[in-house]
Amino acid sequence: MNDMTINESARATGQEQHGRNGHLVIIGGHEDREHGKEILTRFVELAGGADANIVVITAASQVAEEMWKTYDDAFGALGVRQRSHLELNSRQDANSDDAVRAMAQATGIFMTGGDQKRLLALIGGTALDAEMHAALKIRGATIGGTSAGASAMSGHMLAQGRTDLLPEKGAVSLGAGLGFLHRVVVDQHFSERQRLSRLLSIVAANPYLQGIGIDEDTALVIERGVGIEVLGEGAVTVVDGRNMITNLAEIKDRATPELIDVRLHLLPAGTRYSLSGADATPGQRLPAPLLDFLENVTKRTTMS
Repeated sequence: MNDMTINESARATGQEQHGRNGHLVIIGGHEDREHGKEILTRFVELAGGADANIVVITAASQVAEEMWKTYDDAFGALGVRQRSHLELNSRQDANSDDAVRAMAQATGIFMTGGDQKRLLALIGGTALDAEMHAALKIRGATIGGTSAGASAMSGHMLAQGRTDLLPEKGAVSLGAGLGFLHRVVVDQHFSERQRLSRLLSIVAANPYLQGIGIDEDTALVIERGVGIEVLGEGAVTVVDGRNMITNLAEIKDRATPELIDVRLHLLPAGTRYSLSGADATPGQRLPAPLLDFLENVTKRTTMS
C-alpha cells in the first residue's frame, strides 16, 4: 500500500479526529483491568470515549483469545460499544485489506503484552504497520501498548537481555521497533523486576538513546507536539547518558563498565509537563534537563 492510498483512507474514515495531535499511551504492564481502570479509562477518553472505535492487537501473545477476552471485558465495562479483535497469525494477515481497513477506521489501537519480538515479526514493515502510523500522525488516533506492546513503541526495541544487579557489557540486545518514538528505548515492569541495571546496560552501549523505564500499572501518556503525563500507581524513570564518560570500549564482554555523569530522572504518577509550560505539575516549571527529553518524545514526525 503506497502513501497516497494510506493518506486517502485515513482522510476518508477519520474526519471526526481532524485537528487532533495523536497520543501514545505506553504502559509498564499489569495495568488495572478490573477495578478503577485509571489507565484504560484515560486511553478510552483519548480515543473518543463511548464513541471510540477500539481495535485490540494480540499479536504479541500466544494466548490471543484469552487476551482479547480480558480487554473486551475491560473496554466493554468502560462503555465502548465499537471494539474488535484484530487476530494476526502471519505477515499475510497483517498485509490484508481487512487489517488495513480496521486500522483506517480505528480511533484507538491497543497492543497487548506477550513477546515484542513476536509482535514485530508479524507486523513490522507491513501495510498494517504503515496504517498505524497514518492513524497516529494524520488522523490523531490514540495508540496504546502494555508490556511487550510498550517496548515495541520505539524505533529501537529491547529484544532480549537478562536482569542482574549491575550493568554488563553485551548483556542486552536491541532490535527494530515500530518507530512511534525515536532516540529512546522503553523497558517495562521496571521497578518490580529491578531492571535499572538492564536500562543502564542499554544506555552505556547506546548513549544516543535515552532509556525509559515504566513501572507496572503505570503509563507514560504522550501527546504529540504538546507534552506528557504519568498515570497510575508507580513512576517513569528516564536514564540519560549523552554526557556520560565510560570505559565500555576497553573492557571485556560481561564486565561491568564505569558510568560517570549519567543522569536519572524520576517522574511519579501525577507528573505533567508541556512544552508551553501551560499544563505542568502544580507548582513546577519544566526543568531545563527535561526539556530535551520532552521535545524528543513529543516530536511530530512525517510519515515514514
